[in-house]
Amino acid sequence: MTYDFDKVIDRHGTDALKTDALADRYGNADLLPLWVADMDFETPLFITDALRRRLDHSLFGYTVEPADYRPSIIDWIREHHGWKVKPEWLCYIPGIVKGIGMAINVFVAKDEKVIIQPPVYHPFRLTTLGNGREVVYNPLKETVDGSYEMDFENLEQVVDDKCRLLILSNPHNPGGVVWSADTLARLASFCYNHNIIVLSDEIHCDMALWNNRHIPFATVSEEAAECSITFGAPSKTFNIAGIVSSYAVIPSDGLRKKYFGWLEANELNEANIFSPIATIAAFRNGEQWRKEMLAYVEGNIEYVISYINENIPQIRPWRPQASFLIWLDCRGLGLGYNEMINLFINEAHLALNDGNMFGKEGKGFMRMNVGTSRKVLEQALEQLKDAVRKHV
Repeated sequence: MTYDFDKVIDRHGTDALKTDALADRYGNADLLPLWVADMDFETPLFITDALRRRLDHSLFGYTVEPADYRPSIIDWIREHHGWKVKPEWLCYIPGIVKGIGMAINVFVAKDEKVIIQPPVYHPFRLTTLGNGREVVYNPLKETVDGSYEMDFENLEQVVDDKCRLLILSNPHNPGGVVWSADTLARLASFCYNHNIIVLSDEIHCDMALWNNRHIPFATVSEEAAECSITFGAPSKTFNIAGIVSSYAVIPSDGLRKKYFGWLEANELNEANIFSPIATIAAFRNGEQWRKEMLAYVEGNIEYVISYINENIPQIRPWRPQASFLIWLDCRGLGLGYNEMINLFINEAHLALNDGNMFGKEGKGFMRMNVGTSRKVLEQALEQLKDAVRKHV
């Protein structure tokens, strides 16, 4: 391999959320951090070097959008997902969650509602509630093989004429599901016919694992293209979440005019000086790094699943189809909520994401980030095994 993903990097003291917020978030700074969804792999040098070259010209005044910004995104999406995006469909947004909040304010009136499909990325719920809109819950159905499927019968029951927006996690976080074309097309037909906009968060789209293939929501039908807003970014794939580099893609003329017009009026469509540079460098030079990173992540997932199955059978790890997050079914431990949290934090000395944060449907689960060196994972699993043995 060209890149070294075994390298252990100490992030303490860099203001990294993953390490330097442990005391505030978990009450203990001395934990192995396997929680927030960024990776511990070094940001590749082709991105760092591009930023450094710009830093060498030490004048950081107002800038325009680089000529290759949109073409680099368009070419990447076409080559990896077969979606031919037009330049006018694209717009920078200052973050996925911020973009969700903006969409809520643009499209959802104060007395209207937003649909989410829990267990799901918690800002879908928090951002909706924080903006004073009602959340409608369409929970996913658990499958026997350790995955999720959409519940269209429930969706029919919970939707009314006040539902205006559905936020889709595609691929799904935390379950790691790569939604099928049939599922997405069925969702598109339902939402189009009910005058519901689908906001598809596709930030994990470039991290489909093994032979799975991500399908952009907007590509599954004309109805999907007409009722959708898609969010993407190179940030998860290339580990540059701190360089806010998100973008929106909107094929519909009507939705695009309204959303992009609002962004432009508030100058929220203008990126900082470094974001386009990082985006271009990632999408023009990053394919080899992406492939090697995904191969390493796949190895990590295999290692975690094998280790837990052999040594901690009370926990059932679900195999993700995308990304570096594993959904751990801990219900077999037979512990109450507080006991389980105490087990992971105070006994195993691990920081994972508590499943409850993704909705009540996540109760009894923990989300583990395996985007780290194998050495760290080995230590983490040893600590978890030793902690669990005290309870069985």
